[in-house]
Amino acid sequence: MTQLRFDDRVAVITGAGRGLGRAYAELLAARGARVVVNDSGGTMRGDAVEADVAAEVVREIRGFGGTAVASTDSVATPAGGESIIDTALNTYGRIDILIHNAGNVRPGSLTEMSFEDFEAVLDVHLRGAFHLVRAAFPRMCAAGYGRVVLTSSIGGLYGNQKVANYAVAKSAMIGLSNVIALEGAAVGVKSNVIVPAALTRMAEGIDTSDYPPMQPELVAPAVGWLAHESCSVTGEMLVAIAGRVARAYIAETPGVYQPSWTIEQIAGHLDAIRDTDGRNWILPVVPSAHIDHITKSFALATEGQ
Repeated sequence: MTQLRFDDRVAVITGAGRGLGRAYAELLAARGARVVVNDSGGTMRGDAVEADVAAEVVREIRGFGGTAVASTDSVATPAGGESIIDTALNTYGRIDILIHNAGNVRPGSLTEMSFEDFEAVLDVHLRGAFHLVRAAFPRMCAAGYGRVVLTSSIGGLYGNQKVANYAVAKSAMIGLSNVIALEGAAVGVKSNVIVPAALTRMAEGIDTSDYPPMQPELVAPAVGWLAHESCSVTGEMLVAIAGRVARAYIAETPGVYQPSWTIEQIAGHLDAIRDTDGRNWILPVVPSAHIDHITKSFALATEGQ
């Protein structure tokens, strides 16, 4: 099989100083990409700088003959997002790939979480994604090419206790990626979501002694494919955990049509409304899931008249 390479491509990877982001940066650089290694070197809470980890990764990439430059700007502000993308443009003259992996964690139950901690997590994960996309997307559109990979989480898909801020931010990645995929479809820009799980510093304090191998390098190939020019999907989600790669997707049951409803009728038809019997609607985001959803729903109403 021919090796998929990234020669002449320029990739911006946030949170690339450690863990998953570092694995992504090293893999793409080893395959020929010129990489902007962005990482502020912050703590998991994002409230202090620990080390210049971006420079360390750059040294390693250059050590094996790759090409990389460090960026320590924060994704949490519009100016920071613009500066990160400008690093790619000013250093390499282009931006082909954007992988938003930067994140922070500030846990707390719904009865305890402060407004500050809620906003601080959204600033990095969600607003950070928008700051980067807002700066990179017009350049990709003008060039007629782009690959965007945003990071969600099983916490974003299914939720988890004591991480409402993280769950909200990670679920929002799905909607943002879908819009990028829709608006970029006509100009060669594809956007997808990675739902990764790996043993990184986020696992500190958790007993992982019975876990199977879950190193970041097991996730990196899935991200690499989503970032590659041969990627054939857009507006989709790939899960990567402990060597398993799968597609996650949103589906609807066919449901039940009636010209009018009462509360009691909803209760009486609940089993049929919720029935997942294999006839589910799976509507591809691109080209027209939004319209397909409305059209199919209206068709049921028309047929029932």
